[in-house]
Amino acid sequence: MRTSASASCSLWKPTVPKTSYYVSLDTSLRVDRRSEPRPDIAVIVPDHNTTSPIPIEDALLAIEVIAPDSTFRDLYDKVRLYGRAGVQRYWVFDPQHDDITLTEFVLSPAGELVPSTHTAEVFTTEWPWKVTIDLPALTSRWKSKVARDVRHRA
Repeated sequence: MRTSASASCSLWKPTVPKTSYYVSLDTSLRVDRRSEPRPDIAVIVPDHNTTSPIPIEDALLAIEVIAPDSTFRDLYDKVRLYGRAGVQRYWVFDPQHDDITLTEFVLSPAGELVPSTHTAEVFTTEWPWKVTIDLPALTSRWKSKVARDVRHRA
């Protein structure tokens, strides 16, 4: 599923389009013939929004939500893979602890994704467009859902 998003941001990197992006859910990104990671969400440029897999160079941001069986892959393997491929940002949401956390990795001049933010608080960014994510509110909703599920199973 892909949706268009208009963006107005005051700081633009040369590879970031000034008017639109597509948000793609569960779509493969082609790194090479043998490697097609599938982030939970990818923000891509519109050039190849109708192709699958999407060329990795069209991905501006990859987002993963860690599952118990994907922790190492999401926090280590994909950080290296996306960095080598030039993905500019990578967000990892971790719901496995008391509070949902977000770690943001940013592409360094050396071509490596390095952690720039790790928080369980409200996260606000201007890139690739202005967005605020209220992690305490998400944690509260998540805990309520888990509690309801436990009550229904009992």
